[in-house]
Amino acid sequence: MNRSEFIAVTAIILFGAFLLGWLCSWLVHRFTRPAQADMSDLDRMAQSLHEAEEERDAAIALLEEREAVLASRVAGAEAELRAAMEGLRDSRSEVEELRDYIEQRLATR
Repeated sequence: MNRSEFIAVTAIILFGAFLLGWLCSWLVHRFTRPAQADMSDLDRMAQSLHEAEEERDAAIALLEEREAVLASRVAGAEAELRAAMEGLRDSRSEVEELRDYIEQRLATR
C-alpha cells in the first residue's frame, strides 16, 4: 500500500465515521423529540408560570404600598406620643410648682 492509497483509505474511514456519528445523532434527536401533546402541556405550563409571576409582582407591589402606609401611620403615632409625653412632663412640672406655691402660702399663714 503506497502513500496515496493510505490517504484515500484513511479519508474514506474518517468520512464513514462522520456519517455514522451524524446518523446516530439524527436518530437520538428523532426519538427524543417531544410529542405535540407534550408541547401543548409545556405551553400551558409556561402560560401558568407567567400568570403566577404577574400575580406575585402585583402582591409584592401591594405589600410594599401597605408597608409604606403603615410606616407613615407608625411615624405619626410616634410623633403624637412624643408630643403627649412632653405635655405630660410640662403638666407634672407645673403641678409641682403649684404644690410648692400652695405649701409656701399655707406655711406663711
